[in-house]
Amino acid sequence: MRQLRGQERAITANRQTSWAFADAFVAEDAALRWARERAREAGMRSVSSGTGAALRLLAATADAKAVAEIGTGTGVSGIHLLHGMRPDGVLTTVDSEPEMQQFARQAFRAAGFAGNRARFIPGRALDVLPRLADGGYDLVFFDADRSECLEYLGESLRLLRPGGLVCFEGVFANGRTVDSAAQPAEVLRLRELLRSVRESTVLQSSLLPVGDGLLCAVKRA
Repeated sequence: MRQLRGQERAITANRQTSWAFADAFVAEDAALRWARERAREAGMRSVSSGTGAALRLLAATADAKAVAEIGTGTGVSGIHLLHGMRPDGVLTTVDSEPEMQQFARQAFRAAGFAGNRARFIPGRALDVLPRLADGGYDLVFFDADRSECLEYLGESLRLLRPGGLVCFEGVFANGRTVDSAAQPAEVLRLRELLRSVRESTVLQSSLLPVGDGLLCAVKRA
């Protein structure tokens, strides 16, 4: 039994080391480090390096020209998305805190992106999303109010072109999503989101174990 427990601890430690290695696999430049520092100073959580790298890869795989981001923050995820998008692509990024978007503008500029590569829209997500074009986006990324995630899913199905991608960050909720103890309403909503995406006949999905969990799905053609 002691030997078995020792093996389990070794496996767990190896997995944690492997996950840490994977999360840091893509090096981040000075602009990203600056944006992360602004987020830390503001007490905000930004996507992990691994999540950012996954978003960059997905945007590149989709050959994305039009991406919608809900939750600008200080620009960490936006920089990764822009790096993956086509050189003529435009990121539409929405946030309820315009002062954070000002940091993102600076970060995008420091990363070498022209001003016309990003369209900043201040406002509450569920007020802004209905104004965006039907079928006009190759990828839609959500890093916003978890309690509204099901509404975001509904909007994403309208916004995406056939073959487009939708991604939700933070679906593990620091482990609470799979914790059997009583959980707050936002975690229950995340569980509903996971179930809805997994059971959807319109979406082909995968749950990536990067950062705090990245739920991704392709809208079937």
